[in-house]
This record gives sequence, C-alpha cells and structure tokens, in this order.
Amino acid sequence: MNLDRTQARILVVDDEPNIVTAVEFLLQRNGYIVDKAYNGLQGLELALRHQPDIVVLDVMMPGMDGFETAREIRRQPALENTRIIFLTAKGADRDKQTGYEKGAEYYMVKPFDNDELVTTVKEMLAYG
Repeated sequence: MNLDRTQARILVVDDEPNIVTAVEFLLQRNGYIVDKAYNGLQGLELALRHQPDIVVLDVMMPGMDGFETAREIRRQPALENTRIIFLTAKGADRDKQTGYEKGAEYYMVKPFDNDELVTTVKEMLAYG
C-alpha cells in the first residue's frame, strides 16, 4: 500500500462500461481515486503505471481475461502490495477457487451489493 498518499487509489477493470461507471461512482462517492480500464491488458498497464491499492477486476473480458490479468499482476514486484477483488458474473465454486488461486483477496459475484463492495474495500485498506 502506498501509505504516503492521503487517498487510496482503486483500479476498476471491466469490459462493461455500465459496470465501470457504477463502480467508479460508488467508489468516488466514498472518497477514493478511481482509474478505469476496459480490458485486461489495459488494466495491467494502468496497474503498473499507477500502482493502485486495490484492483476491482472482472473475469470475462476479451483478450486477456481477469484470471490471466490477476496472474500477471501477481508476477510484478511493483504490485506486490496491490489487493485484488474479483467482481464477476462467474459464481461457480470452481471459478471462485480459480480466482483465489490467481491471487485474489476477495471474490464477489454480480449482481453485487454496493455496501458489501465498499465495506470490503475499506477493510482491505484498513487491514492490508
């Protein structure tokens, strides 16, 4: 985590613009700096550039999917303190297991509860 910053930075990666907009609004309303990406490769590039505290990541995206993106994030020394929350429609137990195996700290299924997402973000930032 970047403890020298006064505001936490969160990267939202999802190929559905409506989801990105909704999550961005929710997180900005709670005082976070939000960066947006619409595919896994763009998300990885922005993560390396901005070193966010948390990445909120979809699984099903064209090109590099979320599982692959998470794996690549975990391979980057500069992102070792970045937390990953999967926010996806893929809710099968096997999908959740894969998400945790790829390095996620939390796995949330769409449709998601706004309060649960905000609480999860706050807890991750508070307890690292």
